[in-house]
Amino acid sequence: MGCRASDHGLDYVCYRPASDDEVEAVFAKAMKGEAVTVEEAEVYKTAMLLFFGRQYAKYGWVMQWHYNCLRNTNAEMFKKLGPDTGFDVINTINCVNGITGMMDALNATGELPKTILYSLNPGDDAMLDTILGAFQGTEVAGKIQHGSAWWFNDNKTGMIAQMTSLGNLGLLGNFVGMLTDSRSFLSYTRHAYFRRILCELIGGWVENGEYPNDEKTLATIVEDICYNNAERYFGIKK
Repeated sequence: MGCRASDHGLDYVCYRPASDDEVEAVFAKAMKGEAVTVEEAEVYKTAMLLFFGRQYAKYGWVMQWHYNCLRNTNAEMFKKLGPDTGFDVINTINCVNGITGMMDALNATGELPKTILYSLNPGDDAMLDTILGAFQGTEVAGKIQHGSAWWFNDNKTGMIAQMTSLGNLGLLGNFVGMLTDSRSFLSYTRHAYFRRILCELIGGWVENGEYPNDEKTLATIVEDICYNNAERYFGIKK
């Protein structure tokens, strides 16, 4: 149907490989209504994410992981209003072993798809940017991406921090830029907000003598981050 990407919302990224029989046993246990342990749940989630990753590689989809959100922290307000009503917070789980384990397993069989990683914890910025360099490929420029500043970080300070880290440890020019995950028309103004912040950031580097004052090259970088990179990355035709 023309789909280009998937998106997995994960509390944290785990990697606990197991045999098919062990995975089936966890599934059967859950289907009987029995409680599963954290470790058993991780076995099943690992198997599912590996399966999905291989399918995305097969069909050329982009795999996206959003993680490190702690949800519904206020029990009283959850009782009154339900989920997704403003009581989720940034989590601090260290997912480096889960992310790299999962990606390494897919990469080992040539089935690591184009991947965008988003953490709600801004302290993960540098870690994610080093992971990019460990798993890049030749399918497309910037095959493994550090996704734009997400949720609580979707502000001037958060965007600057994410792009600065990416510029320091990766290649900012390959960044696929801002996304809009809302169906609200007014949310699209965040793209204009992002473009202003991007231009201010790069312009500051030029004024400080950290990047050449080459207007043609600068225009290409900004246009690529704001549109062209995403068009190439997701395989969107004009």
